[in-house]
Amino acid sequence: MYGDTEVMRRRVDQLREQGTDIRTLADQLVARTEALGWSGRAAESLRTRIRDRAAQLRQAAGRHDTAADSLERHLGEVDRLKDVIATTERKVAALVADREPADRRLADFEPPPPAHKDWLSVAVPGL
Repeated sequence: MYGDTEVMRRRVDQLREQGTDIRTLADQLVARTEALGWSGRAAESLRTRIRDRAAQLRQAAGRHDTAADSLERHLGEVDRLKDVIATTERKVAALVADREPADRRLADFEPPPPAHKDWLSVAVPGL
């Protein structure tokens, strides 16, 4: 049996939420630094460092989004393949149920375990 795609979709949502939280943190850091009312070389140096750190935080947030997008695409493919497996299993079950007793084409057929990925490449006589 394969992983629960609904659980993984919740992880996608968590990654997106974390990305949003990181961006918000970056914005808050910059805003607070800009609002200090402090001037001079040291203040400008601090603001520059905070802007640089905020840019790094935004990059990290972007990587969260990229990871969420990749995982979401993967889950779509997993769901598609699970549907193909289920369809193939149903077709084979119908073939076996409908075959005549004298029909030997399926007599030696060894089906893969239920929901197994081998259903994607199984050679079924008569299908």
